[in-house]
Amino acid sequence: MADAATFETIYVDERTVPCDGGTTALGHPRVFLHIEGKDVVCPYCSRTYVLNEGAGHGAGH
Repeated sequence: MADAATFETIYVDERTVPCDGGTTALGHPRVFLHIEGKDVVCPYCSRTYVLNEGAGHGAGH
């Protein structure tokens, strides 16, 4: 099991983000994650997507 230090944090401007685990051994089927609050963690690879300050204020898209 990988330790928490190996998990990536990715800063984004949109509330819906795609994740496929990248090109590492943690690769997985592409999923779309929705950020409800300030961040979301991928259930497959534990990448954390953090919404940039002031971003994600679209009209429900």
